[in-house]
Amino acid sequence: MREQRVTANGIEINVAVTGHGPAFLLLHGFPHTWRLWTAVLPHLARGHRVIAPDLRGLGATTRAGDGYDAGTLAADAEALLDALDEPAATVVGIDAGAPPAFLLAMRRPERVRRLVLMESLLGGLPGAEEFRPPWWFGFHAVPGLAETVLAGHEAEYLGWFLDAGTRGRGVPPAIRRHFTEAYTGQEALRCAFGHYRAMPESAAQLAAATATGRLTVPTVAIGAHPVGNALAHQLRPVADDLTTHLIEDCGHIIPLDRPDALLPLLAAG
Repeated sequence: MREQRVTANGIEINVAVTGHGPAFLLLHGFPHTWRLWTAVLPHLARGHRVIAPDLRGLGATTRAGDGYDAGTLAADAEALLDALDEPAATVVGIDAGAPPAFLLAMRRPERVRRLVLMESLLGGLPGAEEFRPPWWFGFHAVPGLAETVLAGHEAEYLGWFLDAGTRGRGVPPAIRRHFTEAYTGQEALRCAFGHYRAMPESAAQLAAATATGRLTVPTVAIGAHPVGNALAHQLRPVADDLTTHLIEDCGHIIPLDRPDALLPLLAAG
């Protein structure tokens, strides 16, 4: 595996690349970096070229001043595929990585062989009305607030998400340290919360895409705790080819909590 920086869509994207074969593009969420996929990368790389970037502003990717909406993140992903000479990939998105993966498949279906979305909601698309946004969405969305309040307490704050996202089982210490370092400091936090502050713009982009088109690529929706089947309910009215799975006894951070259950679902098809 090699970690490299690639110029794409006007930023420097830090990306891990390993393996050979048809490509997988893995898009993480908050509070993660590409190392979210540590437990699944070696297995996927046995028959695929696996591309796992840090999203815009996160990890070692450029801490951009803007562009945290799903549409720009989708453009980042497509530009990364171009830079790595990949015409198409199986695109996997979790949490904040799911809306840009969805928009990439809607806008450029020829670039997406298969779409796998998990533990996320797609803006205000119908089907998830019973799911209440968690408390931190509002906290993160207020410009300048969360990064000021949390500076100096990043380890404690991120640790809560890592423990809650694995139903108390936690993540390996080395990965916990890496995530904490990646999100330490006001500028790192500002970029992380930029993804939340762009959610209204992202929601409008998602609504516009589904108002004028359908999701035509083979799609897999994977739920765990707490999103469950809400994502599948949003996708069902707009997807032509949808398969759904619910992983029992699994927290939000599926690739680290239950990689054993996730891997067969990623490898299928």
